[in-house]
Amino acid sequence: MQSTVEPVLTSRKDMARLMRLATYASISVAIVLVFGKTIAWALTDSVSLLATLIDSILDGLASLINLFAVRHAITPADKEHRFGHGKAEALAGLAQAAFIAGSAGFLLLESGRRLIDPVPLESYGLGLVIMTFSIILTLALMSFQRYVILKTGSTAIKADALHYRTDFLVNVSVIIALVLAVEGWGGFDALFAIGIAVFILYSSWGIVRQSLDDLMDRELPVDERDAITRIAVAHSKVHGLHDLRTRRSGIATFVQLHLEVDDELNLLEAHKISDEVELRLQEAYPAAEIIIHLDPISVVPFEPVPEFLKT
Repeated sequence: MQSTVEPVLTSRKDMARLMRLATYASISVAIVLVFGKTIAWALTDSVSLLATLIDSILDGLASLINLFAVRHAITPADKEHRFGHGKAEALAGLAQAAFIAGSAGFLLLESGRRLIDPVPLESYGLGLVIMTFSIILTLALMSFQRYVILKTGSTAIKADALHYRTDFLVNVSVIIALVLAVEGWGGFDALFAIGIAVFILYSSWGIVRQSLDDLMDRELPVDERDAITRIAVAHSKVHGLHDLRTRRSGIATFVQLHLEVDDELNLLEAHKISDEVELRLQEAYPAAEIIIHLDPISVVPFEPVPEFLKT
């Protein structure tokens, strides 16, 4: 999630274009990696290479899920879905987490078997070459994904990027495992594969947690809520703000708040103030849906306070 309310892109159209490019890039990289790692595993019979091959296959499947989820999530609101389709991203994140957890379970079983009965590696030269190439390609993709995330805040792209961060660490560890297994004890290969599986499980929990936050309409971080408040009360004719409610759904941010204004304002003047505050918030959140309720300052003490704010 974003940590500040800095302007990102000027329109949802720009965000959608970047998100589509990111999904195409991740699928393309996954296909190349799966092809190369399949050859390397067939030649070396390394279980750690098998681990990273499975990880790349799942990255490809997850990226494919992301492709369809992003296409659905960026579809404009319609009569039946007036808040848009952004939660498709969070659903895709949960599906990815299931893929990742399943692969980790398989790796733990296979690695345990190899740890009990280590198998000498047949070759590792080509494996090292392919893993080095994988690291370079993964780093390039991660850089592009980071750029897209900074511009869009997309949950689906964040989940996809987490896969490839895992893949990067896996690739580095496999190179170490291959060298150690050939130069020393063959069990190093299985030990590194177990470590990879545990890390994959940890990563899947991070995706689940973030997806559930989106599905359950978790509030934005405190620093972002504080920034929204500062923007709203910076208007010279706004006395305060209360009942701020926020959430994210895909690339869209939803903000609801009550503005406190003078009792004497007529409806047209109050409406103008509301529009000006909304415009300032829109500059910070280009893809936001903002709802502002105006309260005369004299009635604020009598406004009902939500139960969750009383404790």
